Amino acid sequence: MTVLALMVAALLVGVLLVGVGDRLRLPWPVLLVLVGAAGAFVPGIDAPDLEPELILPLFLPPLLFATAQRASWSVFRARWRSVLFLAVLLVAATIAVVGATVMWLVPGIALGAALAVGAAVAPPDPVAVEAVAGPLRMPRRLVAVLQSEGLFNDALALVVFQAAIAATVSGEQPGIGTALGLVWAAVGAVAVGLAATWLAERLADRLTDAVSPSALTLVLPFAVYLAADAVEASGVIAVVVAALQTRQHADADDVLPRLTGGAFWNVVEMLVTAAAFALIGLELRAVVADAGDALGRMVADAAVVAVVVVGVRAVWMLGALISVRRRGADPTAAPRTGREAVVLTWSGMRGLATLALALALPRVTAEGAPFPFRTELVIIAAGVLVATLVIPGLTLSLLLRALGVRESEEVGRAAEQRLASRARRAALTELASLDREAVGVDDTVGEEVLGELRARFARLGTGEGGAGDAPGEDSADRPDYEQRLETLRRRREQWTRLQTLALAAARREVLAARTEPGIDPEVADRVLQRLDVRSVASSR
Repeated sequence: MTVLALMVAALLVGVLLVGVGDRLRLPWPVLLVLVGAAGAFVPGIDAPDLEPELILPLFLPPLLFATAQRASWSVFRARWRSVLFLAVLLVAATIAVVGATVMWLVPGIALGAALAVGAAVAPPDPVAVEAVAGPLRMPRRLVAVLQSEGLFNDALALVVFQAAIAATVSGEQPGIGTALGLVWAAVGAVAVGLAATWLAERLADRLTDAVSPSALTLVLPFAVYLAADAVEASGVIAVVVAALQTRQHADADDVLPRLTGGAFWNVVEMLVTAAAFALIGLELRAVVADAGDALGRMVADAAVVAVVVVGVRAVWMLGALISVRRRGADPTAAPRTGREAVVLTWSGMRGLATLALALALPRVTAEGAPFPFRTELVIIAAGVLVATLVIPGLTLSLLLRALGVRESEEVGRAAEQRLASRARRAALTELASLDREAVGVDDTVGEEVLGELRARFARLGTGEGGAGDAPGEDSADRPDYEQRLETLRRRREQWTRLQTLALAAARREVLAARTEPGIDPEVADRVLQRLDVRSVASSR
């Protein structure tokens, strides 16, 4: 099978699995792993020759960018303790403990190689968490903690991974330079992300069609990742910063680009994940073949490492629970109960980054010798992925139901209602304070239209109707046909003009709320999407 045919087949299977997962109420990343693993052993399908150094920059940037766009800076400001505790300290602890475990399991392995596999299995995957936990009515407070952790934990893991690989290939041991590299990786990445976003915004201002801005955002994560990598900064942090900054500076009037961009990135995320799992799954076939008779022992070692990974996370979540209780009342903190700690422990799902890092292990050292224990390290990483993604992905729903850690649909609807009420008040304030003469509604028809719009916007978000098309006229009230047509035309023009102003004020209010602490970005995005759809409909 050619590479092109393989890619088309992988994308088609990915699309079908998303539909199957939705129908069967199964998480599609889990189905992708299972089908990809099975497809890797189908005769006649040959894996393309992927260079290890191309795997990460090819698949990671678009997935990180798509996921980070659902968050906001306010979330990270409110949850900086969680980010530090989970995305930095927990990753560091996992790398250290897994590295020590691998050195015990695999006698003779170098420290750098052991730390490399520790870095590969340390970071949970935000894409997997969103796809698995999102539809299960897990409390948004817990999902937000997992997303915040997943967006930044790859940065530390990747820096340690690269330093460990460099040490193993060259035969040197990690030292003070590794610590300094971590500092520069973060600082340099933030600078690159901010600078790239500023340049992209200047360029987007000069694009006049609705398609080009979406195309620009597709190029942006790759460009940011490569630019950060060129200056030896963290491409992961740079991409996340660029995505957050792009959403932070969103223009309320960019209705059509926002709608097309949202749909565009949902498709990109699904297709890139499908292609990545398919291609990487095929790469595993060669690894399994290299293992030969030692495969059973390697799988057993992978099981031990998986238990260690989950155990470290469990201990860490217990510490997080103690810390949250000591800090006192914080409505955004998690976990607040032992049951929530269990859920967060079980939700530490590894995904594409883990497998991509493992397969990014070089095949040879600087002297041209085979990279030590590469086959076993890849199998250990793959085993951890299966244990932490497939098993929790299939059982998380049962765990949430058994522990009673589920959020009622009324909670989500209430959050949307509160934000919709803010948007409604902003629209009514705009209608009440506008200059009638300046917008051309300073006559009897304009006052009628203004009154009707106020009544409709007063019901916005209440489920009783809202802004829409201009109402028609009763022909019995105006017997003169020409006069009736002129009045209808003026009513429609004024209705459209006033509704556009009111909807713009509502969109600005929702975008402002999205940057505030305590506001769930996902809730804000849902309300904003409804306003965008109404804005497009009213402009036709």
